[in-house]
Amino acid sequence: MKPSPMRLLFLLRVRSLLREPWALFWTFGLPLLLSLSLGFAFRDKAPSVLSVAVTDGLDAEGITARLDASPDLSAERLPPAEAMKALKQGRVMLVVEPGPPLRLNVDPLQQDGRIARLATLNVLERSPGGAEQVVVKDSPREGTGRRYVDFLIPGVVGFALMSSAIWGVGSVLVQLRTGKMLKRMVATPMKRGSFLFSFLVWRGALGLVEILVLLGFARLVFGVRVSGGVLAFTAFGLLGAVCLAGVAVLVASRARNLETANGVMSVTSMSMGLLSGVFFSVSHFPAWLQGLVQWLPLNALNHGLRGILLDGAGLLSLGKDLLVLGAWGLASFLAARRTFLWT
Repeated sequence: MKPSPMRLLFLLRVRSLLREPWALFWTFGLPLLLSLSLGFAFRDKAPSVLSVAVTDGLDAEGITARLDASPDLSAERLPPAEAMKALKQGRVMLVVEPGPPLRLNVDPLQQDGRIARLATLNVLERSPGGAEQVVVKDSPREGTGRRYVDFLIPGVVGFALMSSAIWGVGSVLVQLRTGKMLKRMVATPMKRGSFLFSFLVWRGALGLVEILVLLGFARLVFGVRVSGGVLAFTAFGLLGAVCLAGVAVLVASRARNLETANGVMSVTSMSMGLLSGVFFSVSHFPAWLQGLVQWLPLNALNHGLRGILLDGAGLLSLGKDLLVLGAWGLASFLAARRTFLWT
């Protein structure tokens, strides 16, 4: 029987798809990965318990006990200055100053703050004296950390450093290999380690420009300020850029053609981008998944950058993040140096 041209053309398309890993990833892998990560992050959860602080004053112990007995609240005693600092940083949603009159300090711009105020008033209205003794005082948080854009910018910086490292270094290496340029280089006295290390140095230099441009843009357009200092933010970002360049060198160390490299680089960049808290906090994930993603290099980079920008953390206080980035960068570079293919 004469084969149908349409049947042969259809089989040609199927085989072409199966031979291109990057096309399979974008067709099936990416939708599954998006569904998996976003499904875990925004699954149905039990209502959260909101933290409130009670400062020193009349019947402070009694007020703390009554609020803590509410299923919606978790109350603790704190000194006044520490309580207001916790409110500013978002560690508590409301601060109660025992009276008379009894004052509630809350940030009205925060949804959890408004819910905490309603829950607290509900408890206090049932107390002797009722709500007549309660004065609500709005305390909008000033400076960085209050807005979503303050949370977003460190994630965007980390994502930009990862994307430019994976695609910038990986694609160049594969193009040099497929274009026979690496075959010419291997005939020179140049050492393999020196050749690969040059990519890390280049990524560090380009990463410095990326960080300063993105920070300048965020400062001019959105008024984002770095609480811990631009120097610390830039230094930590540079370490992340070099670490991710090491990962990129390893990813492209054995790819023999651009199709294979595209598939591997797509899986690597999209997996880390979705799981490392770029656009939303990893606290949305289940506890077991948080335990895994905390060891990803992009998550460590984003966590450290947010600590510096939002909380004013110093470099020495980011020991775990520094250790994760250093381990990934060193291990990736050494593995790539051992497995790298010139042809």
